[in-house]
Amino acid sequence: MKNDRGDGPRIVPSEPALRVIMRRLREIMASSHDGQTRLNQIVHQIAGVMVAEVCSIYLKRDDGSLELFASEGLKRDAVHATSLKRGEGLVGRCAEFDIPINEPDAKLHPAFSYRPETGEEVYHSLLAVPIQRTGQVLGVLVVQNQTRKDYSEEDVEVLQATAMVIAENLVSGNVAGANDDLAFSKSTSTTIAGEVVSDGIALGHIVLHRSRVVVKKLMSDDPVSELARLETAILQLGVKLDQMFSDPNLAAKGDHHDIFEAYRMFAKDRGWQQRLREAVRDGLTAEAAVERVQNGTRARLLRQVDPYWHERTRDLDDLSDRLLRTLTGETSDATSPQN
Repeated sequence: MKNDRGDGPRIVPSEPALRVIMRRLREIMASSHDGQTRLNQIVHQIAGVMVAEVCSIYLKRDDGSLELFASEGLKRDAVHATSLKRGEGLVGRCAEFDIPINEPDAKLHPAFSYRPETGEEVYHSLLAVPIQRTGQVLGVLVVQNQTRKDYSEEDVEVLQATAMVIAENLVSGNVAGANDDLAFSKSTSTTIAGEVVSDGIALGHIVLHRSRVVVKKLMSDDPVSELARLETAILQLGVKLDQMFSDPNLAAKGDHHDIFEAYRMFAKDRGWQQRLREAVRDGLTAEAAVERVQNGTRARLLRQVDPYWHERTRDLDDLSDRLLRTLTGETSDATSPQN
């Protein structure tokens, strides 16, 4: 890509956008600037690399509202002055439903919420992705352009991977400063509120079937070694699946057989494996590549009309979990795909 905006360094066209963004983010995080300055630098760099007139970061408050925390392109006075109620507007829908929003002319969408203080009336196309960490939506990352266009799948995946890195640094406290009413916390404790359906007291055990694999390191220091780790893990995963499907109970003909064969085909899909390799070459760790490709593929499957592809998201999630556990050396208690 090339930056034609004239306000930043020119990008070598042959260098992948994600690799450029990863390098710039690493430099920003290594600086001694405060959290707000880092956020400002992040949106400036993303806008330049993605050739967007606008890049904005909205962060989620405890009440579910979203506050504009940083923006390159919108009016400066709108930062920390503009907020959206829970689920309001396209940005609110992105956070509420945890899905990318890709609109060639956002102002024509019935859910569009106009904020005059931002000066965004001149922009048409909008791409928004959730900023999330371990299943928790922390905010929304948005790019906008004056031209009407559909952002490509590559643009969506680049922005999703960038949002992953931003989320990691939000949780670690490297950006955004200390804000007590932001919706994310460094604490891992969780309170679950239940609903009383009958009087009395009940005792029982809660069993966590399988804990989520948390990807702790996103950016790679050595893409060559990360690619080797990924290749080894893919081979090991294939061996484990072949062993699992050789079990007489699973190999027998029946209604389950077609499901398992579809799962096996998914695991050996060259396109899926190639996207994993490309993500590592772009500068992500092998684990982060799995998470990035999982998010991107999941979004594409859910956009399909045929419910068959919606059901395949379970295969994708289970397969990604198995590959993550292979990479991290964790063992899986499950002996067959989750269906």
